Amino acid sequence: MRRIARGFFIVWVALRYGLDELVLTSFQNPLIRRLARILTLGRRLEAPRGQRLREALESLGPIFVKFGQVLSTRRDLLPPDIADELAWLQDRVPPFDSAIAVATIERAFRRPIAEIFEQFDTTPVASASIAQVHFATLRLPDGSLREVAVKVLRPGMRKVIDKDLELMAMMAGWVEGLSADGKRLKPRQVVAEFDKYLHDELDLVREAANAAQLRRNMAKLDMLLIPEMFWDWCHPEVMVMERMKGVPIAQLDRIRAAGVDIKKLARDGVTIFFTQVFRDGFFHGDMHPGNIQVSLAPETFGRYIALDFGIVGTLTESDKEYLAQNFAAFFRRDYKRVAELHLESGWVPPGTRIDELEAAIRTVCEPYFDRPLRQISLGMVLMRLFQTSRRFHVEIQPQLVLLQKTLLNIEGLGRQLDPELDLWATAKPFLEKWMADQIGPHKLWEQLRAEGPRYAKLLPQLPRLLHDYLAQRPGDDRRELQELLAAHKRTHRLLQAVIWGGTGFVLGVLVMQVLPRLHWL
Repeated sequence: MRRIARGFFIVWVALRYGLDELVLTSFQNPLIRRLARILTLGRRLEAPRGQRLREALESLGPIFVKFGQVLSTRRDLLPPDIADELAWLQDRVPPFDSAIAVATIERAFRRPIAEIFEQFDTTPVASASIAQVHFATLRLPDGSLREVAVKVLRPGMRKVIDKDLELMAMMAGWVEGLSADGKRLKPRQVVAEFDKYLHDELDLVREAANAAQLRRNMAKLDMLLIPEMFWDWCHPEVMVMERMKGVPIAQLDRIRAAGVDIKKLARDGVTIFFTQVFRDGFFHGDMHPGNIQVSLAPETFGRYIALDFGIVGTLTESDKEYLAQNFAAFFRRDYKRVAELHLESGWVPPGTRIDELEAAIRTVCEPYFDRPLRQISLGMVLMRLFQTSRRFHVEIQPQLVLLQKTLLNIEGLGRQLDPELDLWATAKPFLEKWMADQIGPHKLWEQLRAEGPRYAKLLPQLPRLLHDYLAQRPGDDRRELQELLAAHKRTHRLLQAVIWGGTGFVLGVLVMQVLPRLHWL
């Protein structure tokens, strides 16, 4: 009943904000447009369509807000008025009462807020779908003061998210049961992945741990800054971190006026993404413009600043190797190898013809090479690849859904920074170097170093272990050997009986053939 009630609420919100009219009026068919006018009779829809869509998504809750955040990065797929309104969802969702934030902090640490912070700004500086952020000044145990950002979880989020996820799971079951395409898309597994990421995002201690890991990974790259976490003041509902001072990536005019090399910034963004994915297998999974800033401080000028680490993606070694080989083959335009990799990974049925799959991939991808990013839409490429995958019954991999979403975010960001960026040329040298490192002596040396402590402990024990094994082997195996010998004897006797019986039968037949002839003689 809760899911049905939630479904009715979604329909009611869609009608209240005229989302049905927004969809129907996008069609050119005059009958559909006339139907849209009939459906809007009696409803007041004076507000612009982008505003109505944004307010509807805000009313429906965090899952729908996140959907709007992803859409807001794809200005190539949306009209400007809608894209501008959805951009507000990145960090300007209506905040909740600051008194609730203060009460949450005091409940988490069991102390008055005045004993925790020297100063706390009750006006939130940013508000998103899951939490909001306040600036404060923290006194450390050594007496020093640090400017910090305090992230506080929105109240009641878990119940709202659970309701939406239950509804999505029910709808995924319907989709999976209605058609063969539904099974191939694995909607229930995709919803399960989404469930995992959203519930992880509700634990701010986990987010702090994600940030700490990314900070270590990116320390030597000199392209990305990650805030320091203050662990004494981290709780599942509250997180205190270093305050980062930068300019939001969306304020390009201000960044350009400060003298930042925009083209280099775009290339660095691609490098950061591929480094996190292929070197570390641990990547920021929510890289919309609201979570990215650029530092203008002299000591870190022109570096990215990443915020909001509630959603991170992880890849196994086999996932990384498979993806890297696919990208490398794609950049070489080796479509046959791409098709072979799909077959080797089990993504397509075993009987699929490689030449047909190769031709289909070439048809989709070849027209987009050697073009600047402004002439390429990864969204359209993915859509065409999806149509091709449907023809060849390619199975969707749920563990890569977040990576695909992040890739679209990166493309949207790169498009805003430098429309002339050649995404392929920027990524190709990185991937080729990564592939060489995986099979070269450097990789072998790294593996030996990683396993060295284990081998160092094991080698001195080998003579004793070998002696114990050889000494115990006769006693341990005596019973098994006796049973084996007994079975061998039984088999030998049976074989002898078969041989003698067969020989007797053959001799009997010969005698029966020879005796009549002797009689006639």
